[in-house]
Amino acid sequence: MRRIPDTAWNGPGLGEWDLRALVGHTSRSLITVSTYLQTTAERRDVTSAAEYYVLVTPAALGIDPAAVAERGIQAGRDLGADPVTTIEGLVTRALADVDAAGDPLIEVIGGLGIRLHDYLPTRTFEMAVHGLDIARAAGIDYTPPADVLTEAMRLAADVAVISGHGEQVLLALTGRAALPPSFSIV
Repeated sequence: MRRIPDTAWNGPGLGEWDLRALVGHTSRSLITVSTYLQTTAERRDVTSAAEYYVLVTPAALGIDPAAVAERGIQAGRDLGADPVTTIEGLVTRALADVDAAGDPLIEVIGGLGIRLHDYLPTRTFEMAVHGLDIARAAGIDYTPPADVLTEAMRLAADVAVISGHGEQVLLALTGRAALPPSFSIV
């Protein structure tokens, strides 16, 4: 975030988001960790990070995609005049909250229960993917750390398999077939 040029913040981000909204949406990965750690779920509905991505979709939860887009825009506004400092504060808070938490059963969007250790990889995935989106939109070079890429790729493969796209993704990754335009596992 520190490398984003001042002139890029109001430029194109992803889809209907400008860069500020994309960064705001991405910052919600930190906010939700802290927020969800203040909850306790009664039951474990989600047993893995991959299952989270199958169960927690706007379509599955009946959430209007326009509402998701608006949350990103509002989150961008909430970053204030100094987005980098705001994000650094969110990182500090989320890390401290996780360090103090253990592995509770938390309640996430849709009222679903998931263990913290299963939820955190979904946040790493979001930060990895949107970190790349942000870098592309801002015109800066960025490669996530190898361990982050590894975790994100493994989760993407797991989601592809349990959502019925494993064969298709494997063939694409091995150069045997192309994925359809706009294909996504999330």
